[in-house]
Amino acid sequence: MINIEVCYSPELIHLYELEGKIVVVTDILRATSSMVAGLGSGVKSIVPVMEVAECDEYGKQGFLTAGERNGIKVPHFNFGNSPFDFMLPENIGKSIAMTTTNGTRAINKSKAAKQVIIGSFLNLNATSAFLKEVSEDIVIFCAGWKGRFSMEDTLFAGALADSLKENANIACDAAIGAITLFKSHEKDLLNFVMQSNHAKRLGKLDVKKDIEFCMEQNKFNVVPILNDNFLSV
Repeated sequence: MINIEVCYSPELIHLYELEGKIVVVTDILRATSSMVAGLGSGVKSIVPVMEVAECDEYGKQGFLTAGERNGIKVPHFNFGNSPFDFMLPENIGKSIAMTTTNGTRAINKSKAAKQVIIGSFLNLNATSAFLKEVSEDIVIFCAGWKGRFSMEDTLFAGALADSLKENANIACDAAIGAITLFKSHEKDLLNFVMQSNHAKRLGKLDVKKDIEFCMEQNKFNVVPILNDNFLSV
């Protein structure tokens, strides 16, 4: 029976043994949702990097550049962190270099794992089906907000763990807590998330439609997988 753990923050990931496990990175608002939306809409690949300067180097090689700091688009990038930007028809077949405040940092902190995949509500069922098929121990890694706990990532962790629990051992209290939070609010996830600090931060940037979209479930039947620093499906 596989084990499922949940890590609430990049500041805690050093406490988890990743080697030999599958890490599911999630940053619901908005990095991993945008990655799923882009790759599910025909983007060829996404390279997640830590720093703006790294994105700029990829840009010199012909990559589109995308990302934000504190929710705000990096001024000289092609676009920011909205899933709607990633779904533009002109991005089909293109590669994107992406850097964000939280999500790309979490991905880069996961590289000791056997495999790193990207999860969001947008591909919840696809992610669950993939994990059932490979049958490996799992760490669901919440990107959080600048090292802190985030409501929306934890809700996704709970939803994913809940979908797997019949054939898995819920191996830590963080996973139990995430499932409990999700089950308490599963009938009204959007309104609950709108109360979160990150949703309120983004609300000041007039991106309510992004939040609403990121909380939709199962719009894409893809699972982005990290290979040689590139995410693809």
